Amino acid sequence: MASPTPHGVPDGPGASPVPPELAKPLRDQLESVADEVEEEVRRQVPEYARPADGAYREHLRSGVVQALTLFVDHIADPRGQGAAITATYYELGRGEALEGRGLDALQSALRVGGLHAWRLMGRTAEELGLDSAVVAALGELAFRTVHEVAEAAAAGYAEAQLRSADELERRRRRLLDLLLDEGPVSPEAVRDLAHGARWSVPGQVAVVALAATPDQREEEWPLAAAGALVDMESRPPRMLVPDPDGTGRFGGRAFTLALRGRPAAIGPTVPLTEAARSLHWATRALGLMGRGILPRQDVVHCADHLSTLLLHSDEPMLAHLRSRALAPLDAVSEGQRGRLAETLSAWLLSGSNVPDVAARLHIHPQTVRYRLRQLEKLFGDALHDPGTRLDLILALTSEQKGEEFLNSRP
Repeated sequence: MASPTPHGVPDGPGASPVPPELAKPLRDQLESVADEVEEEVRRQVPEYARPADGAYREHLRSGVVQALTLFVDHIADPRGQGAAITATYYELGRGEALEGRGLDALQSALRVGGLHAWRLMGRTAEELGLDSAVVAALGELAFRTVHEVAEAAAAGYAEAQLRSADELERRRRRLLDLLLDEGPVSPEAVRDLAHGARWSVPGQVAVVALAATPDQREEEWPLAAAGALVDMESRPPRMLVPDPDGTGRFGGRAFTLALRGRPAAIGPTVPLTEAARSLHWATRALGLMGRGILPRQDVVHCADHLSTLLLHSDEPMLAHLRSRALAPLDAVSEGQRGRLAETLSAWLLSGSNVPDVAARLHIHPQTVRYRLRQLEKLFGDALHDPGTRLDLILALTSEQKGEEFLNSRP
């Protein structure tokens, strides 16, 4: 624990020391002063005005007595550290943070209590006939003591907040790991971890796979949607978003801006226990974005590219389909191959309508008919077989998606 260093009375030129013998009469009055200070704090600070149970009253009383004791101890020994007492206030600050309360009430109590204690002890100083210089030094010491214990409480509060945030982050990371594990997910285990992570269990989720950057600087990390579980250390970085469809989180420009320019793929919306499936497809979509098969910029929704994802779910099988379905085109030159493949794709997708093909390709209908005659020679009656036509559409579409086209056959 790093607690503040106690301050004694100034010892520079002209400083008036507080007589150490003053500690005894003040210590003799400590309990009665503590009674009055405690009452004044309860009167002026609303958070301390509630009817006190035994433990609560004990903590308040202990804090008052400890602060007064530290003040008197500094009079008796100006160089004393008072580490045990400042440690008490350090723990008081930690306790406020761990209970989810702010530090304002405790700091207000210290100010109110310190001022009232000074009034009471100042009265004693006057009764003892101390000169004004000593009374002034005594006042300075009193307020330095208040500052000292307030610093200790603030340090404890900050440490507890940091540890609490770190622990909460660790629990959320464990929860995310559980949800995205490939094995079966136990709803009971999810509920238990979610409770400890202060995370409301949703009915459905979507997982976002994020493009990694070389240095992964934290200031460039995306701004997580409310309630999202995020792991920027994984490869690829990932974000699990609860109830993505109901909240409209992915519906507007705000989500794209929150990504800070980082490309991302959004997996399909699935039940919570199937989050790993959403991650699987988001990761696959991100890979296809990197290869140019899906758009490289901004955000890609898997739901908008289901056929492409399905086609590329088994790359070796897709390569085999291309090789088998497009084998007749091996008989022509590379230049012809590209033109014929383009025409064949447009013809299949336009319902075999020659004018539509011509309009789509910006060529004359006679050119379309000439190419179709060439295709008829290459493919024969297979061009009119429904199964072959489907294979051709899949093969040609996947080639176009990958921007490979037919100049280099897999």
